Amino acid sequence: MKKFPIPPFSLEDAIQKVQMAEDAWNSKDPEKVSMGYTVDTEWRNRNQFVNGREEVQIFLKNKWAAEIDYKLKKELWIHSENRIAVRFEYEYRNDAGQWFRAYGNENWEFDENGLMQKRFASINDLEIDEKDRKLK
Repeated sequence: MKKFPIPPFSLEDAIQKVQMAEDAWNSKDPEKVSMGYTVDTEWRNRNQFVNGREEVQIFLKNKWAAEIDYKLKKELWIHSENRIAVRFEYEYRNDAGQWFRAYGNENWEFDENGLMQKRFASINDLEIDEKDRKLK
């Protein structure tokens, strides 16, 4: 399976990959999102390690059950032949109604078919008031 664009990435390709990832994650569909990753993908998400598409689907299902009204914005930071770095922010509320904004960086590495084989995310959460939301 190929997920275009494929490496080596031009600036336009990298921007497209970032937008595709943002759109997929905002769908909150774990199966759809997982199809952008290799079968044996490796993740570090905060202090969690996730390996393989099946674990990605479980991770995302649990994430979006806990992070209600999730909305994400990603932005290209830099790219190379098969790597992309992004900064991002997203907002969500927990089941008690407290809103959060999460900020972070991700480093991505893609295989020759354009599937992400490695994803390393550093993320910080900040409690916010609903009136301070930026992403709606």
